[in-house]
Amino acid sequence: MKQSSECVVIKGVGSYVPERVLTNDDLSTMMDTSDEWIRTRTGIRERRIAADYEATSDLCARAAQLALEDAKIGAADIDLIILGTLSPDMLIPATAMFVQRKLGMEGIPCFDFGAACSGFQYGLEIARTMLLSPQYKNILLICGDKLSSIIDWQDRSTCILFADGAGAVVLSREPAGQPGVIDVLLGSNGEHSDILNIPAGGSREPASERTIRERKHYLRMDGREVFRLAVQKMGESMGKILERNNLTINEISHVVTHQANVRIMHAIAERLRIPMEKVCITLDKFGNTSASSIILAIDHHRRQGIISPGELILTGGFGAGLTWGAAIIRL
Repeated sequence: MKQSSECVVIKGVGSYVPERVLTNDDLSTMMDTSDEWIRTRTGIRERRIAADYEATSDLCARAAQLALEDAKIGAADIDLIILGTLSPDMLIPATAMFVQRKLGMEGIPCFDFGAACSGFQYGLEIARTMLLSPQYKNILLICGDKLSSIIDWQDRSTCILFADGAGAVVLSREPAGQPGVIDVLLGSNGEHSDILNIPAGGSREPASERTIRERKHYLRMDGREVFRLAVQKMGESMGKILERNNLTINEISHVVTHQANVRIMHAIAERLRIPMEKVCITLDKFGNTSASSIILAIDHHRRQGIISPGELILTGGFGAGLTWGAAIIRL
Protein backbone atom coordinates (compact mmCIF):
# COMPACT_ATOMS: atom_id res chain seq x y z
CA MET A 1 0.00 0.00 0.00
CA LYS A 2 2.79 2.41 0.95
CA GLN A 3 4.81 1.75 -2.18
CA SER A 4 1.79 2.21 -4.48
CA SER A 5 0.87 5.58 -2.93
CA GLU A 6 4.30 7.23 -3.10
CA CYS A 7 7.19 7.52 -5.53
CA VAL A 8 10.81 8.64 -5.61
CA VAL A 9 11.67 11.76 -7.60
CA ILE A 10 14.99 13.33 -8.58
CA LYS A 11 14.82 16.88 -7.26
CA GLY A 12 18.32 18.07 -8.04
CA VAL A 13 21.50 17.15 -9.89
CA GLY A 14 25.00 18.56 -9.46
CA SER A 15 28.51 17.72 -10.64
CA TYR A 16 32.03 18.97 -10.14
CA VAL A 17 35.38 18.42 -11.85
CA PRO A 18 38.72 19.92 -10.80
CA GLU A 19 40.20 22.86 -12.66
CA ARG A 20 43.39 21.19 -13.89
CA VAL A 21 43.12 19.79 -17.42
CA LEU A 22 45.48 16.98 -18.42
CA THR A 23 45.49 16.49 -22.20
CA ASN A 24 46.71 13.55 -24.23
CA ASP A 25 49.58 15.72 -25.42
CA ASP A 26 50.51 16.32 -21.79
CA LEU A 27 50.61 12.58 -21.21
CA SER A 28 52.83 12.11 -24.26
CA THR A 29 55.54 14.12 -22.48
CA MET A 30 55.33 11.74 -19.51
CA MET A 31 55.36 8.38 -21.30
CA ASP A 32 55.46 6.64 -24.66
CA THR A 33 52.03 7.54 -26.04
CA SER A 34 50.34 10.07 -28.30
CA ASP A 35 47.07 11.93 -28.67
CA GLU A 36 46.11 9.80 -31.69
CA TRP A 37 46.92 6.52 -29.90
CA ILE A 38 44.75 7.41 -26.89
CA ARG A 39 41.86 8.88 -28.90
CA THR A 40 41.57 5.94 -31.29
CA ARG A 41 41.59 3.38 -28.47
CA THR A 42 39.49 5.17 -25.86
CA GLY A 43 37.83 8.30 -27.24
CA ILE A 44 39.43 10.41 -24.51
CA ARG A 45 41.01 13.77 -25.41
CA GLU A 46 41.53 15.22 -21.94
CA ARG A 47 40.68 14.61 -18.32
CA ARG A 48 40.51 16.58 -15.05
CA ILE A 49 43.02 15.99 -12.24
CA ALA A 50 42.52 17.19 -8.67
CA ALA A 51 45.07 19.35 -6.89
CA ASP A 52 47.28 17.79 -4.25
CA TYR A 53 45.29 19.49 -1.50
CA GLU A 54 41.94 18.19 -2.82
CA ALA A 55 40.57 14.92 -1.46
CA THR A 56 37.60 12.88 -2.63
CA SER A 57 35.41 14.53 0.01
CA ASP A 58 36.25 17.99 -1.38
CA LEU A 59 35.06 16.99 -4.85
CA CYS A 60 31.94 15.34 -3.41
CA ALA A 61 31.04 18.32 -1.23
CA ARG A 62 31.21 20.68 -4.23
CA ALA A 63 28.95 18.42 -6.32
CA ALA A 64 26.55 17.96 -3.40
CA GLN A 65 26.22 21.69 -2.84
CA LEU A 66 25.33 22.20 -6.50
CA ALA A 67 22.73 19.42 -6.31
CA LEU A 68 21.16 21.05 -3.25
CA GLU A 69 21.01 24.39 -5.05
CA ASP A 70 19.44 22.72 -8.07
CA ALA A 71 16.85 21.05 -5.84
CA LYS A 72 16.20 24.38 -4.09
CA ILE A 73 16.47 22.83 -0.65
CA GLY A 74 18.83 23.45 2.24
CA ALA A 75 21.24 21.22 4.12
CA ALA A 76 18.77 21.00 7.00
CA ASP A 77 16.26 19.25 4.71
CA ILE A 78 18.52 16.25 4.03
CA ASP A 79 17.84 13.16 6.17
CA LEU A 80 20.63 10.86 4.95
CA ILE A 81 23.89 10.97 2.97
CA ILE A 82 24.94 7.97 0.86
CA LEU A 83 28.35 8.12 -0.81
CA GLY A 84 29.81 5.73 -3.37
CA THR A 85 33.58 5.81 -3.80
CA LEU A 86 36.58 3.58 -4.38
CA SER A 87 39.11 6.24 -3.34
CA PRO A 88 38.06 7.28 0.18
CA ASP A 89 39.81 10.08 2.05
CA MET A 90 40.84 7.46 4.63
CA LEU A 91 40.02 3.81 5.35
CA ILE A 92 38.15 5.09 8.39
CA PRO A 93 36.02 7.05 8.96
CA ALA A 94 33.70 6.98 5.97
CA THR A 95 34.24 9.74 3.43
CA ALA A 96 30.56 10.60 3.86
CA MET A 97 31.49 11.82 7.34
CA PHE A 98 33.87 14.40 5.89
CA VAL A 99 31.24 15.54 3.40
CA GLN A 100 28.69 15.79 6.18
CA ARG A 101 31.01 18.08 8.13
CA LYS A 102 31.79 20.25 5.10
CA LEU A 103 28.07 20.71 4.36
CA GLY A 104 27.05 21.35 7.97
CA MET A 105 24.70 18.37 8.20
CA GLU A 106 25.73 17.07 11.61
CA GLY A 107 23.39 14.61 13.28
CA ILE A 108 21.97 12.78 10.26
CA PRO A 109 23.13 9.27 9.34
CA CYS A 110 25.65 8.88 6.54
CA PHE A 111 27.70 6.02 5.10
CA ASP A 112 29.90 4.92 2.21
CA PHE A 113 29.29 1.99 -0.08
CA GLY A 114 31.54 0.34 -2.64
CA ALA A 115 30.26 -0.69 -6.07
CA ALA A 116 33.01 0.98 -8.11
CA CYS A 117 31.82 2.25 -11.49
CA SER A 118 28.31 0.83 -10.95
CA GLY A 119 27.90 3.05 -7.91
CA PHE A 120 25.22 5.29 -9.41
CA GLN A 121 22.85 2.38 -10.04
CA TYR A 122 23.61 0.75 -6.68
CA GLY A 123 23.15 4.07 -4.90
CA LEU A 124 19.83 4.70 -6.63
CA GLU A 125 18.48 1.37 -5.45
CA ILE A 126 19.71 1.88 -1.87
CA ALA A 127 18.17 5.36 -1.76
CA ARG A 128 14.92 4.30 -3.41
CA THR A 129 14.39 1.46 -0.96
CA MET A 130 15.12 3.68 2.06
CA LEU A 131 12.90 6.49 0.80
CA LEU A 132 9.90 4.20 0.58
CA SER A 133 9.93 3.99 4.37
CA PRO A 134 8.58 6.70 6.69
CA GLN A 135 11.99 7.55 8.18
CA TYR A 136 13.47 9.46 5.22
CA LYS A 137 12.12 12.24 3.04
CA ASN A 138 15.21 13.58 1.22
CA ILE A 139 18.39 11.62 0.55
CA LEU A 140 21.63 13.01 -0.87
CA LEU A 141 23.33 10.43 -3.09
CA ILE A 142 26.91 11.28 -4.02
CA CYS A 143 29.38 9.41 -6.22
CA GLY A 144 32.93 10.70 -6.37
CA ASP A 145 36.56 9.71 -6.75
CA LYS A 146 40.05 11.10 -6.86
CA LEU A 147 41.27 8.30 -9.08
CA SER A 148 44.53 10.09 -9.79
CA SER A 149 45.56 9.14 -6.23
CA ILE A 150 45.31 5.39 -6.91
CA ILE A 151 46.59 5.26 -10.48
CA ASP A 152 50.09 4.05 -11.34
CA TRP A 153 51.41 6.84 -13.54
CA GLN A 154 53.98 4.40 -14.91
CA ASP A 155 51.24 2.10 -16.25
CA ARG A 156 50.13 3.40 -19.65
CA SER A 157 47.20 0.97 -19.81
CA THR A 158 45.41 2.62 -16.87
CA CYS A 159 46.71 6.15 -16.36
CA ILE A 160 45.40 7.34 -19.74
CA LEU A 161 41.84 6.34 -18.75
CA PHE A 162 41.06 7.56 -15.28
CA ALA A 163 40.34 11.00 -13.89
CA ASP A 164 38.80 12.85 -10.96
CA GLY A 165 35.27 14.12 -10.44
CA ALA A 166 32.06 13.88 -8.46
CA GLY A 167 28.33 13.92 -9.04
CA ALA A 168 25.34 14.13 -6.72
CA VAL A 169 21.58 13.82 -6.86
CA VAL A 170 18.89 14.75 -4.35
CA LEU A 171 16.23 12.05 -4.18
CA SER A 172 12.91 12.68 -2.46
CA ARG A 173 9.77 10.77 -1.50
CA GLU A 174 6.65 12.37 -2.94
CA PRO A 175 2.95 11.51 -3.28
CA ALA A 176 2.17 9.23 -6.18
CA GLY A 177 2.78 10.93 -9.49
CA GLN A 178 5.47 10.79 -12.13
CA PRO A 179 8.39 8.88 -10.59
CA GLY A 180 11.99 9.94 -11.16
CA VAL A 181 13.45 6.52 -10.42
CA ILE A 182 11.33 4.14 -12.45
CA ASP A 183 13.32 0.93 -12.15
CA VAL A 184 16.79 -0.32 -11.21
CA LEU A 185 18.40 -3.65 -12.06
CA LEU A 186 21.61 -4.79 -10.34
CA GLY A 187 24.04 -7.71 -10.68
CA SER A 188 27.48 -8.90 -9.65
CA ASN A 189 29.89 -11.81 -9.97
CA GLY A 190 32.82 -12.14 -7.58
CA GLU A 191 34.38 -14.81 -9.78
CA HIS A 192 35.85 -11.95 -11.82
CA SER A 193 37.21 -9.95 -8.88
CA ASP A 194 40.79 -10.40 -10.07
CA ILE A 195 40.50 -8.48 -13.35
CA LEU A 196 40.10 -5.01 -11.79
CA ASN A 197 41.40 -4.37 -8.29
CA ILE A 198 43.97 -2.81 -5.99
CA PRO A 199 45.88 -5.82 -4.62
CA ALA A 200 47.28 -4.42 -1.37
CA GLY A 201 46.26 -2.10 1.42
CA GLY A 202 43.43 -4.19 2.86
CA SER A 203 43.36 -6.97 5.44
CA ARG A 204 44.40 -9.63 2.92
CA GLU A 205 47.68 -7.89 2.13
CA PRO A 206 48.35 -4.99 4.51
CA ALA A 207 50.68 -2.18 3.51
CA SER A 208 54.34 -3.03 3.88
CA GLU A 209 57.66 -2.02 2.42
CA ARG A 210 57.32 -4.92 -0.03
CA THR A 211 53.81 -4.01 -1.25
CA ILE A 212 54.90 -0.42 -1.80
CA ARG A 213 58.01 -1.51 -3.67
CA GLU A 214 55.92 -3.85 -5.87
CA ARG A 215 53.43 -1.00 -6.58
CA LYS A 216 50.52 -3.06 -5.30
CA HIS A 217 48.60 -0.06 -3.96
CA TYR A 218 47.65 1.10 -7.45
CA LEU A 219 44.70 0.03 -9.57
CA ARG A 220 45.39 -2.93 -11.85
CA MET A 221 43.19 -3.95 -14.76
CA ASP A 222 42.92 -6.68 -17.39
CA GLY A 223 41.70 -4.35 -20.13
CA ARG A 224 40.64 -6.99 -22.65
CA GLU A 225 38.53 -8.94 -20.16
CA VAL A 226 36.99 -5.79 -18.70
CA PHE A 227 36.02 -4.67 -22.20
CA ARG A 228 34.41 -8.02 -23.04
CA LEU A 229 32.43 -8.31 -19.82
CA ALA A 230 31.42 -4.63 -19.81
CA VAL A 231 29.76 -4.98 -23.20
CA GLN A 232 28.14 -8.28 -22.22
CA LYS A 233 26.83 -7.37 -18.77
CA MET A 234 25.83 -3.77 -19.46
CA GLY A 235 24.13 -4.83 -22.67
CA GLU A 236 22.25 -7.65 -20.95
CA SER A 237 21.09 -5.55 -18.00
CA MET A 238 20.03 -2.59 -20.13
CA GLY A 239 18.09 -4.87 -22.48
CA LYS A 240 16.44 -6.69 -19.58
CA ILE A 241 15.29 -3.55 -17.78
CA LEU A 242 13.68 -2.27 -20.96
CA GLU A 243 11.91 -5.59 -21.43
CA ARG A 244 10.55 -5.82 -17.89
CA ASN A 245 9.17 -2.28 -18.14
CA ASN A 246 7.59 -2.96 -21.55
CA LEU A 247 9.68 -0.24 -23.16
CA THR A 248 11.49 -0.09 -26.48
CA ILE A 249 14.59 1.94 -27.23
CA ASN A 250 12.35 4.23 -29.33
CA GLU A 251 10.63 5.37 -26.13
CA ILE A 252 13.96 6.28 -24.51
CA SER A 253 15.14 9.83 -25.15
CA HIS A 254 18.74 9.46 -23.95
CA VAL A 255 21.14 6.65 -23.10
CA VAL A 256 23.86 7.34 -20.53
CA THR A 257 26.31 4.53 -19.85
CA HIS A 258 29.37 4.55 -17.65
CA GLN A 259 31.95 6.67 -19.48
CA ALA A 260 34.76 4.12 -19.69
CA ASN A 261 35.64 3.72 -23.35
CA VAL A 262 33.89 5.01 -26.46
CA ARG A 263 34.34 1.63 -28.13
CA ILE A 264 32.33 0.02 -25.33
CA MET A 265 29.57 2.56 -25.92
CA HIS A 266 29.52 1.84 -29.64
CA ALA A 267 29.45 -1.93 -29.02
CA ILE A 268 26.49 -1.63 -26.62
CA ALA A 269 24.66 0.70 -29.01
CA GLU A 270 25.11 -1.83 -31.80
CA ARG A 271 24.01 -4.71 -29.55
CA LEU A 272 20.80 -2.94 -28.47
CA ARG A 273 20.26 -1.11 -31.78
CA ILE A 274 20.55 2.28 -30.14
CA PRO A 275 21.09 5.24 -32.49
CA MET A 276 24.34 6.91 -31.45
CA GLU A 277 22.64 10.31 -31.44
CA LYS A 278 20.79 9.10 -28.31
CA VAL A 279 24.02 8.23 -26.49
CA CYS A 280 25.37 10.96 -24.20
CA ILE A 281 29.18 11.16 -24.26
CA THR A 282 31.42 13.25 -22.01
CA LEU A 283 34.30 10.77 -21.92
CA ASP A 284 36.27 12.91 -24.36
CA LYS A 285 36.26 15.85 -21.92
CA PHE A 286 36.39 14.18 -18.50
CA GLY A 287 37.81 10.67 -18.95
CA ASN A 288 36.67 7.78 -16.77
CA THR A 289 35.55 9.21 -13.42
CA SER A 290 34.15 5.92 -12.08
CA ALA A 291 30.65 6.04 -10.52
CA SER A 292 30.30 9.80 -11.00
CA SER A 293 30.62 9.56 -14.78
CA ILE A 294 26.90 8.97 -15.40
CA ILE A 295 25.85 11.88 -13.19
CA LEU A 296 28.48 14.10 -14.83
CA ALA A 297 27.15 13.19 -18.27
CA ILE A 298 23.52 13.75 -17.28
CA ASP A 299 24.28 17.09 -15.64
CA HIS A 300 26.46 18.28 -18.53
CA HIS A 301 23.85 17.46 -21.18
CA ARG A 302 21.02 18.84 -19.07
CA ARG A 303 22.78 22.18 -18.62
CA GLN A 304 23.37 22.33 -22.36
CA GLY A 305 19.65 21.85 -22.98
CA ILE A 306 20.11 18.44 -24.61
CA ILE A 307 18.32 16.56 -21.82
CA SER A 308 14.94 18.11 -21.01
CA PRO A 309 12.68 17.61 -17.97
CA GLY A 310 10.36 14.63 -18.24
CA GLU A 311 12.42 12.66 -20.75
CA LEU A 312 13.17 9.01 -20.15
CA ILE A 313 16.85 8.16 -19.61
CA LEU A 314 18.32 4.65 -19.76
CA THR A 315 21.57 4.23 -17.83
CA GLY A 316 24.06 1.38 -17.62
CA GLY A 317 27.06 0.85 -15.38
CA PHE A 318 29.84 -1.67 -14.96
CA GLY A 319 32.70 -1.84 -12.48
CA ALA A 320 35.11 -3.78 -10.32
CA GLY A 321 33.63 -6.60 -8.31
CA LEU A 322 32.42 -7.38 -10.86
CA THR A 323 29.32 -5.23 -10.52
CA TRP A 324 26.88 -4.00 -13.10
CA GLY A 325 23.51 -2.33 -13.24
CA ALA A 326 20.94 -0.46 -15.27
CA ALA A 327 18.30 2.10 -14.40
CA ILE A 328 15.46 3.95 -16.07
CA ILE A 329 15.03 7.46 -14.67
CA ARG A 330 13.22 10.68 -15.41
CA LEU A 331 14.52 14.09 -14.30
